[in-house]
Amino acid sequence: MTTPAKKRVLSGMRSTGKLHLGNYVGALENWVRMQDEYDCFFFIADWHALTTDYADTSRLKENSVEVLLDWLAAGLDPAKCVMFIQSHVPAHAELHLLLSMITPLGWLERVPTYKEQKENIKEKDLGTYGFLGYPVLQSADILIYKADVVPVGEDQVAHVELTREIARRFNGFYRRVERPPNPMGTGLPMSGARAVFPEPQSLLTPAPRLPGTDGRKMSKSYGNAVLLTDPEPVVRQKLKTMVTDPARVRRTDPGNPDICPVGDLHKIFSDKETIAKVDTGCRSAGIGCIECKSWVADAIVKILNPMQERRRQYEDNPRLAWDILEAGSARARDVAGATMDEVRKSMGLDYSSNLSSNYEPAKGSTK
Repeated sequence: MTTPAKKRVLSGMRSTGKLHLGNYVGALENWVRMQDEYDCFFFIADWHALTTDYADTSRLKENSVEVLLDWLAAGLDPAKCVMFIQSHVPAHAELHLLLSMITPLGWLERVPTYKEQKENIKEKDLGTYGFLGYPVLQSADILIYKADVVPVGEDQVAHVELTREIARRFNGFYRRVERPPNPMGTGLPMSGARAVFPEPQSLLTPAPRLPGTDGRKMSKSYGNAVLLTDPEPVVRQKLKTMVTDPARVRRTDPGNPDICPVGDLHKIFSDKETIAKVDTGCRSAGIGCIECKSWVADAIVKILNPMQERRRQYEDNPRLAWDILEAGSARARDVAGATMDEVRKSMGLDYSSNLSSNYEPAKGSTK
């Protein structure tokens, strides 16, 4: 009996530099689990970073390496998954161009995050072709590896659905033609055709909302993030300043951990025993906020310490980390190249194939 092939997963992160706890619980922790169950391709999206940060690319390579180091620190294993950098696989750009030819403008203008980011990121000029078209590049990222599933949060489901629509439209225009042997034994070929791209499925992954130190969603742009590389004293100092239940003004006031950002962190990082102590102690004013924050700091530091130890191994030997990225990029180029061969053939762009037998010169021309 043959073992069924693993389903393929494709996901990526932009080149934004060092990652924070929100990146870990929102995606990276799930990726580490998935590499044992799926055929995983994870990429550093340096081209996607240019859609909003095109004006200053001075730290692009450094930021890409920092992302990779945090991936390795979290437990991604090059023996179990393919890690690569987007710009080192030029086929992404070629497929992006070809898909952009068939993608209606209205589809892109209706992507929810397009309007949302234009409204929220006022300090940058996002009125560019690249920003409008970045969902097509995302589609190319997914389709070029023929991914079966794409792990996403609920806010990204629309992007996967757009990818499905683009794949459906491409398959409607172009099919891969195959001519298997005629089963009737006449020696004449039978023509057949199949879709070039599978339609990927969204894989909704558990991603609890992680509050930052000011109570808003954790983000480096808000200055409220705990980085995966923060040493223990920095973690504890950041959490000391974290906002708590606004109704708890004095030490003797009872609180409500269900509406407290620190309580939210406990539910994600602390064990059941600590969560129970927090719930009872906060509601009865039996514990103060400083004590409560120190307990969640204990839980977070316990997670970060082994990750930071693994990271130091690569920081001491940065060439090793870069070699992992280059080897993964070479593997990705092989897979992407095979897909592009199919794409070109299906679109009639494979001009080198059987040119002498199929090419008919125009009347009046010479061979």
